Amino acid sequence: MNRRRAPLALAIPAAFGLAFLILPLAGLLIRAPWTTLPERLTEPGILAALRLSLLTASLATLVCLILGVPLAWVLARLEFPGRRFVRALVTVPLVLPPVVGGVALLLVFGRRGLVGEWLDQTFGLSLPFTTTGVVVAEAFVAMPFLVIAVEGALRGADVRFEEAAATLGASRWTTFRRVTLPLIAPGVAAGAVLCWARALGEFGATITFAGNFPGRTQTMPLAVYLALEQDVDAAIVLSLILLVVSVGILAALRDKWVAA
Repeated sequence: MNRRRAPLALAIPAAFGLAFLILPLAGLLIRAPWTTLPERLTEPGILAALRLSLLTASLATLVCLILGVPLAWVLARLEFPGRRFVRALVTVPLVLPPVVGGVALLLVFGRRGLVGEWLDQTFGLSLPFTTTGVVVAEAFVAMPFLVIAVEGALRGADVRFEEAAATLGASRWTTFRRVTLPLIAPGVAAGAVLCWARALGEFGATITFAGNFPGRTQTMPLAVYLALEQDVDAAIVLSLILLVVSVGILAALRDKWVAA
């Protein structure tokens, strides 16, 4: 490890940058209503938002696993025209403003949308402004995190094991299930955790596509937004919960990006 002293021209901006990132978090901790925190955590509104957030984030992660792992395998293992373009499309939700994502979901899955009208007329299924709509919005913005992590794991895996299984007569599905998945399991787990954390903190697409109805679509980020206008202490408590989850995610995935 390089122990040399940093020049002041780099050390001073680095210190200001660190302070810029840490001070808002410190302010959150300092202003937290610690004396009334246990009572705040048991308030019906906070508990309802917490339960709904945990449920929808978990379901969104499950959807992303079912759809995202095969998509990552296709991008990592198959050669086809336009693969780079498809990969770029997969990553669009990472840079797309979440509100724009919510509008796009409405245009596709709304009652007059490209798919939503057919779902409504055929099955009587309406996704906007429902709990299912929350899951759809969260999955849309979170899936790229899973796909990128799993594709990276697939590209780093030793394909010789898969080739050996194929020479022994294993089908592609058996090879994927018995060989590939165990090899990339850490990458899948890391991607799933990142996906879950992103889904838990989703705001823009959720409020645009699913609305902000307590007990039905009001997740913790939406509850924070509403509480800021009515009860600042409640907003701080909800923010603390999200902060604790974020720190826990970083701690769990530390070995994925910190070498020493």
